[in-house]
Amino acid sequence: MSGSDYVKLADALADDIAAGRLKPGDRLLPQRTFAYRNDIAVSTASRVYSELVRRGLAAGEVGRGTYILGNAPKSQIPPEITDARIDLEFNFPILPVQSELMAPALAAAARPEALAGALRLVAPNGTPAARDIAAQFLACAGWRPKAEGLFFTGNGRQAIASAVGAMVPVGGRLGVEALTYPVVKASARRLGVTLVPLAMDEAGLRPDAIEKAHREGALSAIYLQPLLHNPLGVSISPERRHDLIKMAEKLDLMLIEDGVYRFLCDDPPLTALAPERCILIDSLSKRIAPGMATGFICAPVGLRERVMTSIRSGGWSAAGFAFEAGQRMIVDGTADKIATLKHEDAAERQQIAAECLAGLEVHADRRAYHLWLKLPDPWRSETFVAAAARHGIGVTPSSAFTVGHGHAPNAVRLALASPSVERLREALLTLARLLRAGAESFDTTE
Repeated sequence: MSGSDYVKLADALADDIAAGRLKPGDRLLPQRTFAYRNDIAVSTASRVYSELVRRGLAAGEVGRGTYILGNAPKSQIPPEITDARIDLEFNFPILPVQSELMAPALAAAARPEALAGALRLVAPNGTPAARDIAAQFLACAGWRPKAEGLFFTGNGRQAIASAVGAMVPVGGRLGVEALTYPVVKASARRLGVTLVPLAMDEAGLRPDAIEKAHREGALSAIYLQPLLHNPLGVSISPERRHDLIKMAEKLDLMLIEDGVYRFLCDDPPLTALAPERCILIDSLSKRIAPGMATGFICAPVGLRERVMTSIRSGGWSAAGFAFEAGQRMIVDGTADKIATLKHEDAAERQQIAAECLAGLEVHADRRAYHLWLKLPDPWRSETFVAAAARHGIGVTPSSAFTVGHGHAPNAVRLALASPSVERLREALLTLARLLRAGAESFDTTE
């Protein structure tokens, strides 16, 4: 069979879908069976199925096979979007007014006398002045980090990697929430660290899950997101905070606390309760913009050398110009002003989401820029992602956040920050109609 014949087979299946011989929800034959019946190689069968997925006519799910998406009744499913894709995958909020607000600090940082310093290498612990500025900026009611325990990286992701590298040896075990930030999964692979999924409940990470995992094999540290958890959007209660710290103290474990969304809420970080037991991660990427991506690490002073060594060995030092410009925006109040505007913007977008997704099972915090959408039967996460893509909307499946080989929840994360509010409303209404139509019209039963 020639290399292009797989397209002919895909065309034949597409014709069957258009004619109604294959209906939405129908499962295609296993690839080996399809290959045998058509006298082709299994690799060719795989290309046929991949071509159907590429065209948006089918979706594959690990362990379940490949299913037809097809077209539900036009009266129920909105027409496919043909213009620019609406991004509900990435969560970097940039407001229309930001350029004007940031311009003075950027212009000042570009002056020759400022550039002389901005073009130099930034040490992992910056300068005494930079540490004092950052300590004041990251402080909240009742807590201010020690300046001598502050370190800087190129962005929040590098700050996480640096903290993990400092606390977990190669081959070591890092406890993480069962649903976690995908970047942590990638960082752990590069660092040779094994991730151990820890059970959660409606209040967040369970302390007993930490103890159970540690008993089964010693953990080196715990990475968690206590505030506006990504993807779930939940924030742990004061009672759970105390319970987690007590467990960490009992087991002598450090908590690596991801606080990049902390600017959207007034809740204090865990480190405010136990500064010697926690390493706090923060960043300017979401507070201001990805181009101003300076990461912060607030660590106990006793870990100073380990953190600095980790930053240096990873090549994760802050970029000079972004560091200089970020410092200026902190000092002149621009960073705080943008954060306040984003707080209001997130609340507006959550209100739009609540209106558009009314009646669906949504887990959200009105302060967050994302939400967790549980899917009604017969939808499955990967299938819904493919169906949304056909309508020009990008969403993230639950599998992106799942640690280990456990079952991924039947849900997707919707990031609300990127589109305009008008386009956001359009996308959410489309997804809501798609879900309701799918629940009534798709049959994935055998």
